[in-house]
Amino acid sequence: MPVHTRKDPMDIPEPSDHYMCEEDDDSFLVDPELLRDRLPQPFRMIDKVLDRLLDMAWDTILKRETARMAEETKKKPPVVELSAATQLPKSTNCLACSEDGRYISMGHSQGLSVSCASSFICVATWLEDRLEITSIQMSSVGGNAYLLGTVDDMGVARVFAYHAENIHLLRVINDTEDISQRSICMTFELSKGGDYGAASISCGGALWLEVYRFPLEAWLKDLELAASHKQAENPPGVSDVKWSSVALLMKIKPPKIPAGTTLKSPFEVLQKTGCGRVFGSGRNHMISSHQWEEQDAVFRSMYRKYLSTDTDKTKEMRHCTKHFLLPCGLFPGHSEGKSQPGLPVAFCVWWSGSHNLLQYLLCRTPKDKPDVEPDMLWPNAHEILCSAVSVCTRYISLGLDAALVTVWDRLLGLPLSVVVLSAADSVFTQILFVDHRPVSAEESLLPQAVASAKVYLLVVCKSGATHVVTTGRGIESSTMQITERPKDCGGVPSVISSVPFLQGLSLVVQKDGKMLLQDVINKATVCCLIPPTSHLLAAPWDPVYVLSTKRQTLFIRGDQNLSHGDSSTGDCLSQLLICHFGESAIIEPYITTSPDSSKQQTGISYVALEEACNLYLQQRVLTANERNGATTQTWKQLQEHVVAVQQRQQRLRGAAAVSE
Repeated sequence: MPVHTRKDPMDIPEPSDHYMCEEDDDSFLVDPELLRDRLPQPFRMIDKVLDRLLDMAWDTILKRETARMAEETKKKPPVVELSAATQLPKSTNCLACSEDGRYISMGHSQGLSVSCASSFICVATWLEDRLEITSIQMSSVGGNAYLLGTVDDMGVARVFAYHAENIHLLRVINDTEDISQRSICMTFELSKGGDYGAASISCGGALWLEVYRFPLEAWLKDLELAASHKQAENPPGVSDVKWSSVALLMKIKPPKIPAGTTLKSPFEVLQKTGCGRVFGSGRNHMISSHQWEEQDAVFRSMYRKYLSTDTDKTKEMRHCTKHFLLPCGLFPGHSEGKSQPGLPVAFCVWWSGSHNLLQYLLCRTPKDKPDVEPDMLWPNAHEILCSAVSVCTRYISLGLDAALVTVWDRLLGLPLSVVVLSAADSVFTQILFVDHRPVSAEESLLPQAVASAKVYLLVVCKSGATHVVTTGRGIESSTMQITERPKDCGGVPSVISSVPFLQGLSLVVQKDGKMLLQDVINKATVCCLIPPTSHLLAAPWDPVYVLSTKRQTLFIRGDQNLSHGDSSTGDCLSQLLICHFGESAIIEPYITTSPDSSKQQTGISYVALEEACNLYLQQRVLTANERNGATTQTWKQLQEHVVAVQQRQQRLRGAAAVSE
């Protein structure tokens, strides 16, 4: 007979009993599948059908994404190989090409050289021991004469002339006899045509900008005289040609906070100017003294912990960026409105940490005191980080702090647009214009072209991401991201340059040595440029290159690839690598003939405010239909939105009444 014994309720169960208790407890959990099966019909069937549809859709999406990634992996952009042209001098640091495409100048560790751009034969050299040229520019000043502006590693700027297969030193810009007062030239730039030069000078902690006017006619006569002396083979002892002196046009120092105006109304401002065309400039502004003081106080209170350490040292580190401007709009540069084609009449400059773009006219006479005040001030709400000027110099684009991009229209003296980039990495480092559709000189003068012109900008962020901004008068501005932030530092672009003879393309050189041609309008990579296997791109973080618009060619320096050559010599041989874009079937569809920028906008100059107002009214008349259509569309959208809101409110009221 079975015997049943009663367990003591205080006994502790064995481990096996403990696990059995856990299994018993788990049996009371509700299985989702059982709960789904307990749904009443037809909901259970609908739920199963939806699950199957979702699974099928998800599988289809995964298959398509996998196929797309595999296709992108297989599809690589076409490759265009560069060819080696000639051997470069040792330590070639910079290249420049003449505007007519005839010559290439090179700055290296022993001076500079000029070579023929077609045969690559060296035609002239200027050598000096322990002199290394780090920057060079070349500008045509006559049929057979060229100006060269250089800066060496010691901060000395020089102006040379190439004429009759000889290089002549015309002027040393910052030459001083007293070594204690020696100044350093940070940047030196020649204007197109060689009429003017601008050098940023630093000395004793101070920084300023000097603008020079070069006596081209006198220099051409001096060059002809020097050539005749050489042909005559003068005996020793004959003195060399004395070159004509350079005139210092103006000396510009970093601006201070301008003094407040004492004028009380805009009518008084117009009376003080004498002519009604200068309104809102640096001297005739309507900002009072206490407003400038309040702005300075707010700035110092916000950044007290940064300014209190070493405020004076921060001010000394400022630098300037300058652009030469052709005649255009309300400020042509000459009161009579006449100027030579291609001759700059003004230049704009902005200083780091400043909000204002300053414009100075070049039609000045040299004075004993070259310190001048700006002729025009373009105010901005935030600090300027980078700038660019279009080929015709009509538009000036500024990249500002707080992810702002503004474009000024010099033809009307008004801002064209202000665009905000909604990006997390929107600290701008570079901005440039992309020529999408070239406009001839005749078309640019028509009011229709002026009113409907589109402007394309390429904005480069500090992280390496790039954006394209499309804007224009009368159209809605738009932004598009071209490339995202690279995953590694090697993919960060070191150089992004627009190619004026390729429609909508830009040249990109990355720090890892890759070179690309990108279509910034259609967001596509056209091709990759690769050097020959015997050479590598020299210094990809700071490449030595130049684009020849006349020849439609890229010249870039390449160093010998030691893994494919003989490295026993120990010297790294440098070659001039070239790429003729017109000879490539891949790039040929993008080649376009750019109009002569020197002829653009030269006839558009207004010496009176009345003429500018007439142009503005003409543009308003031409765009009246578009603006009326946009207004009608906006009102229609507002009405549809109101009707939708009313219907939604009625449905909510009906649902509330039913629930009650």
